[in-house]
Amino acid sequence: MTETGGPARDPGLQPARTRLAWRRTTLSCTVAAVLGVKTVLHGGAGPLGIVAAALCLAVWLGFLGVAHRRITGLALNEAAPPLMSRRSAATAALCTVALAVFAAALVV
Repeated sequence: MTETGGPARDPGLQPARTRLAWRRTTLSCTVAAVLGVKTVLHGGAGPLGIVAAALCLAVWLGFLGVAHRRITGLALNEAAPPLMSRRSAATAALCTVALAVFAAALVV
């Protein structure tokens, strides 16, 4: 029983699944960023392509920071994983959408 009188929380494998999901998403973002930069390097893109590639890398680094904090937080406290803040969730969503837009702009 907890202090509030309810049953103790049993998270089961949920924190492990969440960590794996963050790692898969990080890998997907890494692949999109690498393919975007590869397109610029091998496609002979102009200044606009170079700016888009730089933005891809900046957004990827931002997402990597959010994902690292979340994965670390989940690994350190599996019994009661910390809630993700609204700011971190918004940053992760914004980085994911921005990376997809920049990578699509480089390919098209």
